[in-house]
Amino acid sequence: VELRKPVFGPYFLTLQAGCIVDLQEAGWSYQRIAAHVGHNLSVKPGIRTSTTVALNASAQTSKISTNVIGYWLLGCSGMVFGAVILGGVTRLTESGLSMVTWKLFGERLPRTEQEWLEEFEKYKQYPEFKIKNKDITLEDFKWIWYMEYGHRMWGRAIGAVFYIPAAVFWARGWFKAGMKKRIVAFGTLIALQGLMGWYMVQSGLEDRFDGQSDIPRVSQYRLAAHLSLAFILYTLLLWSAFDHLIPAEKLKTAVTSSARKFRWLCHSCKGMVFLTALSGAFVAGLDAGLVYNSFPKMADRWIPDDIMAYSPKISNVTENPTTVQFNHRILGTTTLCLISGMWVLSRRMKLPPRAYTAATDNRVLGWPVTLGICTLLWYVPVTLAAAHQSGSLVLLSLAVWLTHELKHVKRIVK
Repeated sequence: VELRKPVFGPYFLTLQAGCIVDLQEAGWSYQRIAAHVGHNLSVKPGIRTSTTVALNASAQTSKISTNVIGYWLLGCSGMVFGAVILGGVTRLTESGLSMVTWKLFGERLPRTEQEWLEEFEKYKQYPEFKIKNKDITLEDFKWIWYMEYGHRMWGRAIGAVFYIPAAVFWARGWFKAGMKKRIVAFGTLIALQGLMGWYMVQSGLEDRFDGQSDIPRVSQYRLAAHLSLAFILYTLLLWSAFDHLIPAEKLKTAVTSSARKFRWLCHSCKGMVFLTALSGAFVAGLDAGLVYNSFPKMADRWIPDDIMAYSPKISNVTENPTTVQFNHRILGTTTLCLISGMWVLSRRMKLPPRAYTAATDNRVLGWPVTLGICTLLWYVPVTLAAAHQSGSLVLLSLAVWLTHELKHVKRIVK
């Protein structure tokens, strides 16, 4: 009998499948055996005062593989979280258009001064330099180039961290049929995310900025699509990680109609968090945070005069900076009220134990809302704006956790 400590998971005993070992004979208490072996054991009374333990080797391997997959998925979701924050900083520092070419595997850092000059000359051929950055120096260019390069390399690192272990786990047969479908979906989303990132950058390199007053920037529609894919990928990875590491608890009592309605309310809160974050992408894409820097009113008005200045009227929703900022404010306030109401209702519901903790933690909504107001009042400093975006992603994570804990609150048992 050999006691081992794997990379992930608890200690386990190396035994042959189906063998029976008397560990109490060696002075092991039942509590110690259960602590090391876990749930993969069957206890049978011995002839005298001893207890025999039969360990199923395949079940133990399955438990270890489940933990490994869970931590791997959690790590991938964490890397996507980092990519969202890094992408936000890249946008805030206006570094995203510094790299004017895209190669999947051929991008590398310039090594010599001559290579830097060649890269700088490429940049000079595009609208951002011609209209906005005519006076930029080579050293300044290097800084924004490093920012964009870091964001792209981080995205490629996500691909490597996902695809390589996924291939290994698939070959070992660690994925169940349903999980295989998820892995294919995750891999597809990662590839689409990279392609959408370049498609977004291209919109800022196009020759569509005519006047000197035009500001070269990426399309707010493509930016919103790029961010949406990242949020979707992040939530799906996180949900699957929860499935492996902290499976949702079931109610010990019958599921009531009110609990089922509460579950749909929680999903609505999660959808509102996502929608508010999506509207934030339009705020970033149009620099709408610099239009009205007062709160709660906008230039001493609850509804600004130019909220419907564009024609056709529907275009104001996604193209008028005033309307975009106004909508983001309304969505943020509505989400705050909705989640606050959800938390109050959760105190009166019969829910799985961890669901109460998740519902309480969702009150962290005050953090991103407060940071958003401060970001607005102080004219969008990079640090506050990045903290505001990270706060929205933390809130989305908590909303995902809450709905995951309620996944079994479906059928009404009479």
